[in-house]
Amino acid sequence: MPARGGCRGRRVFRACFPPGMPGEKACPRVSKLFAMNMKAKKNDSLQLMNWEATESAVFQRQYVLLGGLLLLFLLAYVLRLWHLQIISGSTYRYQSENNRIRLEDIPAPRGIIFDRNGIPLVENRPAYHLLLIREDVHDLNQTLRELARLCGRTPEEFAAVVEASRQTPKFLPIRLASDLDRDSLARIEAQRIRLPGVMIQLEPKREYRWNGTAAHLIGYLSEITETELKSETYQGYYSGEDVGKFGVEGSFEKFLHGKRGGRQVEVDAIGRRMRLLDEVLPIPGRNIWLTIDIELQKIAEAALEGRTGAVVALDVNTGAVLAMANSPTFDQEKFIRGLTREEWQSLSKSPEHPLLNRCVGAAYPPGSTYKAVVALGALKEGAVSPETTFNCPGFLQFGNRKYRCWRDRGHGGVDAERALVQSCDVYFYQTGLRMGVDRIAQYANMFGLGEKSGIGLSGEHSGLIPTSAWKKKATGVSWQKGETISISIGQGFDLTSPLQMANAYATIANGGKLWQPYVVGRIEGSGPDDTDVIKAKLRRKIGIDAKYFDIVRRGLVGVVNDDRGTGHAAKSKSFLVAGKTGTAQVVRLADGAVGASRKFLEKIAKAKERDHAWFVGYAPADNPQIVVATIIEHGGHGATVAAPVVQKVLSAYLNAKAGR
Repeated sequence: MPARGGCRGRRVFRACFPPGMPGEKACPRVSKLFAMNMKAKKNDSLQLMNWEATESAVFQRQYVLLGGLLLLFLLAYVLRLWHLQIISGSTYRYQSENNRIRLEDIPAPRGIIFDRNGIPLVENRPAYHLLLIREDVHDLNQTLRELARLCGRTPEEFAAVVEASRQTPKFLPIRLASDLDRDSLARIEAQRIRLPGVMIQLEPKREYRWNGTAAHLIGYLSEITETELKSETYQGYYSGEDVGKFGVEGSFEKFLHGKRGGRQVEVDAIGRRMRLLDEVLPIPGRNIWLTIDIELQKIAEAALEGRTGAVVALDVNTGAVLAMANSPTFDQEKFIRGLTREEWQSLSKSPEHPLLNRCVGAAYPPGSTYKAVVALGALKEGAVSPETTFNCPGFLQFGNRKYRCWRDRGHGGVDAERALVQSCDVYFYQTGLRMGVDRIAQYANMFGLGEKSGIGLSGEHSGLIPTSAWKKKATGVSWQKGETISISIGQGFDLTSPLQMANAYATIANGGKLWQPYVVGRIEGSGPDDTDVIKAKLRRKIGIDAKYFDIVRRGLVGVVNDDRGTGHAAKSKSFLVAGKTGTAQVVRLADGAVGASRKFLEKIAKAKERDHAWFVGYAPADNPQIVVATIIEHGGHGATVAAPVVQKVLSAYLNAKAGR
């Protein structure tokens, strides 16, 4: 069956070739199969192409994501480099340099304080401090134990200092101990090779040559506080510095402080200095010359020994302070060393108030020392004349109350001069009523009472000279005439400081010139052209006739030298003294207490209920040079307690000036 076989063969052949090829006839069945086969192949190709496109898109997304992540990492790396190099570059550069180069602070020595004669009162001494740089220490605990052994202290004490300084960068030194004694210093220096990271810092430290003498005037130093560091006054100061807190040390801090220096040194691996690279020397503080005489100051303080009170001595013709003594006093060196809590509590809570500068910072009723000012005002105003006399029977009946004179049997008829000599209270009761409270206040203010003197020391008390308007504002109650009687003899609301009373009497002594008191006479700089000389400053000239000043001054001379005067204890054989006693009541005695009963009540009164004793005097009375005011708290009578103190100071000054 050749035909069938041929046909099959042909079919087979055509299955291998598409229809329409030359030499072959088309077969419909084969063509259909071929077409279907070709369509299937086309669909497979399309599916393959779609898969390839999908895979390519996924790959592209992954590529973009990976590239973005790499870009972010690169950007973060660049930003970190920028932060390290630009923002924090100086910090890390400093730390890197500090591995081999160290900056050392050089404290500036404070200015020296001299008295008026050039005797140094406050100087500087070398103090050695123990410092530790933790970055250079190999074994901190072992180092602390060794240092404690060398210094005679406990490791726990040093460990507490290190713990408190944890926030301080390790490459900066911390102070473990201040002001080492010589033995400890020698032991540490001998072992320095075995103590990497240990440094000794030399610092000038304050030394008070006469510790406790003139302490309230000179003042003291103490470590600067966080509040002070933030204030404009202490710009450029560093934590841990000592600054003036009181007296001249505090008020003239900007002159005494100086400017710190520094040096750049190269150190080895254990912190030893190899060589000096650079140095800026400190600028010392300026020296200050006070107006006080240290020898006169010592005498004034010796006269107060065992008592609570104050003494102020002024130059009558300039206002310069010659002495300013307070009792009790305090130990200035303790503040330099650092007070313990117990020591501070003892000082701050003591009933004697040893830190109070009573010369300027305390105010007391002036007592009869006020009478000289009242007399001058009354004579000037015409409330009384030089010839006006009042009879003193020992009291003044005003309303239903008796205002008593200190002398129970009275003084009889007295004028202004005799009233001052005998300190007649009744005369000044009558004079005060004629003057009135406001006119008395007017003249008291003229003499610097009731206002700050301008001396420039911190904590100055302005005192109080009352007026009718003041009382109405302060209490809401109108002024009463009976209160005028009290203030006319320096009682009641009247309050003055010893400095104010000394300055008022200096004004009386020199004929009406009210000078501004001052305690610094010269501030020295680095050269002659940088020295400031403090000149006397006249605050005002009192417009009262010279004849009235003469009357009051004669009365003050009589207080000391007249047989009936109250201030005989201030009298001197070498020169003429003028002055006025004063006894300021602390507790008012009963109105009915007279004669012996009054004296008995005064004797049995408790210590804190006794009167304050005043005396203000100047000399020589015919050519006044020095005025001295003193108050003895709860001392009793000014004539017997305060007057001898003034006499000692006057004699010491004038005898020294005369070469006796």
